[in-house]
Amino acid sequence: MMSNHSSATEFCLLGFPGSQELHHILFAVFFLFYSVTVMGNTVIIVIICVDKPSLAVCVFALLGAMAVDRYVAVCNPLRYNTSVNSRTCISVVIGSWVFGFLSEIWPVYATFQFTFCKSNVLDHFFCDRGQLLKLSCDGTVFTEFVLFLMAVFIIIGSLAPTIVSYTYIISTILKIPTASGRRKAFSTCASHFTFVVIGYGSCLFLYVKPKQTQAAEYNKIVSLLIYVLTPFLSPFIYTLRNDKVKQALRDGVKSCCQLIKD
Repeated sequence: MMSNHSSATEFCLLGFPGSQELHHILFAVFFLFYSVTVMGNTVIIVIICVDKPSLAVCVFALLGAMAVDRYVAVCNPLRYNTSVNSRTCISVVIGSWVFGFLSEIWPVYATFQFTFCKSNVLDHFFCDRGQLLKLSCDGTVFTEFVLFLMAVFIIIGSLAPTIVSYTYIISTILKIPTASGRRKAFSTCASHFTFVVIGYGSCLFLYVKPKQTQAAEYNKIVSLLIYVLTPFLSPFIYTLRNDKVKQALRDGVKSCCQLIKD
């Protein structure tokens, strides 16, 4: 039966509904967010190359590793420099990249084995897998179930060390006798905790569901938090609260001003 249908190879993204004026406003807002994100991350890269402060960049696998990093910083500060060294950081980053790449091989392969004969109009602003499965004429139940299990394994699996680490962190902070000491200890992990709440909260609602083909409107809103808001906030969260980055930035500005004067 399905051999009589031709499969769509190109898809049209509907994006956001509304008037042309609304589209212009959304374009301006998203372009601003994107520009700030690119510039913020560029500044981080330049600072690292020039001054080499201690930084971390997060995806889900790295969020779990960073939770352990914050645990060592708060609960075992004297062991931090020996435990969290350059070799450890490089190994964690490479492992996270390899894990992220391998985890996407099967979903991409399985998705494009389907026949897309219902339509080639995708009701989203990017090629979302859940909305893509809606257009398939084949049975997608098994694929959706496997994607659900993978989402549980990846998101919950990386969230587990975060929960355990923060349990110890909170316990340690509560034992600090002074209020200023508690605030200082909490500020050490506040940036990471903010990112965890936004990133994991959005992805739990979006991906950890047996039915991957949820309503497009719901999908778009949550996707904005993951793909627009989180990258936008990332440079601010991980630089403005990092004393080494701020000092490196000050030194860079002073050096530039000195060169201009000379």
